[in-house]
Amino acid sequence: MDVRRRFPKSAAAAAAASPTEIASVGGAARVQASDALPLPIRHTNLLFSALFAASLVFLMRRWREKIRSSTPLHVVGLSELLAIVGLVASLIYLISFFGITFVQSIVSSHDEDDFLLNHAPAPAPAPTPCPLLCDAAPSPEKMPAVTEEDEEIILSVVAGKTPSYILESKLGDCRRAAGIRREVLRRMTGRSLEGLPLDGFDYGSILGQCCELPVGYVQLPVGIAGPLVLDGRQYYVPMATTEGCLVASTNRGCKAIAESGGAESVVLRDGMTRAPAVRLPSARRAAELKAFLEEPSNFETLAVVFNRSSRFARLQGIQCALAGRNLYMRFSCSTGDAMGMNMVSKGVQNVLDYLQGDFPDMDVISISGNFCSDKKPAAVNWIEGRGKSVVCEATIKEDVVKKVLKTTVSALVELNMIKNLAGSAVAGALGGFNAHASNIVSAIFIATGQDPAQNVESSHCITMMEAVNDGKDLHVSVTMPSIEVGTVGGGTHLASQAACLDLLGVKGANLESPGANARLLATIVAGSVLAGELSLLSALAAGQLVKSHMKYNRSSKDISKAA
Repeated sequence: MDVRRRFPKSAAAAAAASPTEIASVGGAARVQASDALPLPIRHTNLLFSALFAASLVFLMRRWREKIRSSTPLHVVGLSELLAIVGLVASLIYLISFFGITFVQSIVSSHDEDDFLLNHAPAPAPAPTPCPLLCDAAPSPEKMPAVTEEDEEIILSVVAGKTPSYILESKLGDCRRAAGIRREVLRRMTGRSLEGLPLDGFDYGSILGQCCELPVGYVQLPVGIAGPLVLDGRQYYVPMATTEGCLVASTNRGCKAIAESGGAESVVLRDGMTRAPAVRLPSARRAAELKAFLEEPSNFETLAVVFNRSSRFARLQGIQCALAGRNLYMRFSCSTGDAMGMNMVSKGVQNVLDYLQGDFPDMDVISISGNFCSDKKPAAVNWIEGRGKSVVCEATIKEDVVKKVLKTTVSALVELNMIKNLAGSAVAGALGGFNAHASNIVSAIFIATGQDPAQNVESSHCITMMEAVNDGKDLHVSVTMPSIEVGTVGGGTHLASQAACLDLLGVKGANLESPGANARLLATIVAGSVLAGELSLLSALAAGQLVKSHMKYNRSSKDISKAA
């Protein structure tokens, strides 16, 4: 996001900043319009507010006297003329001061639909360097001098007079706000955050949508696994992780798939869900609402109401469940290339407002009643699906199993049965009939700007293996019923994450076929999980897991290990 668009340097916007909020960039003070005022900005605000109120009261009283005495209103004296001028001048000042932020918020805000149509975000300007803080541990020799203006703000935040969360809007400089907040944290805790970078990140790109109260950013290495040959195309898969062996193992699985002719995938379902919880006076009344929602003749009307929320949201179905007099309504809808949580929530709110007309005794407890189910392991997602439901399969040739995976077909089939199926059943697993699907899902999610918390349900996976072609070759598949991904919205617009999406060829929205990019990303996730499952299970079957982790998952400067 362009910081300059959110904080334009107009006279009105500059007047909203106090003299203590002048930024010091490169050693030179940035001049603002408020510098020309003879009084501090807070006194000027009080003066114009009092002038506005006094002028308005005076004119109202004068006009009331004229109406009572039948005097024409357009006949004005000098005092009235001065009052009118004062009223207009103070009104202009107050609108400029208090209205500019509201207007800018409207101009700069973006609905999910705008993301879908404007899938290529404008390049953000490089962050302006600020000498307020250095990334290393502060010391008298290395720490840059803090300007008097910044020092006053820091002391105000430390004293609790200025809330930390309004620094961006007060200063109009996201990088400077992060630096001040970081210095406040250092003084309050006595800890320097050494090693947490501050410079080198565009803080304006996260303002109002990705992260609040930033003080820096965490660095994560990104590795590439591939090529993953999937549905006749090659993909180089970015994975952000700190677990040694993960990328290398997934890369080996990709090699085995590629040398066997590639993998194939199919998307079974595509629909995001949201399930509000409502309460009615009685269970009978709740059952009546359930019957109304499930009546096929009412679906078209409900769909029209729901679909008004977005040009991409399309209601697919409503599934209801009763618990006493509480009703849980699970709405499912398509969401284009967005992951779609906000989109479906807006549609659900429209339907709830509509239902209040026929069911005025309906009490909405929450827009989300956990029957969705979001960011929690749940049988409803495992059975009904959520997001994208994907199956990916491949047939691995016998010689590839021996040469690349260093094991045998029979050993893999037996291990998968005893570990992934029987072992998970003994553990009472819910959606966890796999070796390590969440490893791959999390790494790709972080690299591509997905919501990492949705790894919980997105990693639901059952891995199947069986011997085919007279027992010579291995058929392997992963079934993942709830992969929740998007290629627009959320963190997908950030520079690093957008670059990873672009590497996969799914950056932004697909204008020709809305939703195609998100579905393709889901199949790539499933294909990568397939590769990861193949490699890890092969390492377990061959007894190589501990050996490989001891060799590659330990800190070492020996670059020969990378071979």
